[in-house]
Amino acid sequence: MKVNKIYIGSDHAGFNLKSILIEYLESLNIDYEDCGTNSDEMVDYPDYGKKVALAVSQDPSSFGVLICGTGIGMSIVANKIKGIRAATCSEPLSAKLSREHNDANILCIGARLIGTLMAIEILNTFINTDFLGDRHEVRVKKISEMEGAD
Repeated sequence: MKVNKIYIGSDHAGFNLKSILIEYLESLNIDYEDCGTNSDEMVDYPDYGKKVALAVSQDPSSFGVLICGTGIGMSIVANKIKGIRAATCSEPLSAKLSREHNDANILCIGARLIGTLMAIEILNTFINTDFLGDRHEVRVKKISEMEGAD
């Protein structure tokens, strides 16, 4: 899948890494939208996780990238939005498998856990890996069906 756009957001802990990843996306000529935050002053990560997840849910040809201290909080928030499959990844293999097996559409990264070069490698793997479909399609469909359950 060729991604058409990336929505990227962070809280204060992820602001510096977000800025670096935006520079990387620009170097690849990938269209992106910076959904905030715009400084390293303390903010609440759910506000930015929700903003990115809603944008991705309304734009199926897009991906999202969310960055907080651990990536976990952003993942929890994003996965509350229908149609979102957010994966917290700390190395390229989990990014690859989250795309191949889970059709993840949002990558969550922990800025306090990994370095810049690793974050770039994870992002690059995520955006360049396709969903395998086949037997995995059945599983992703079951997840989607759960979103409509009461």
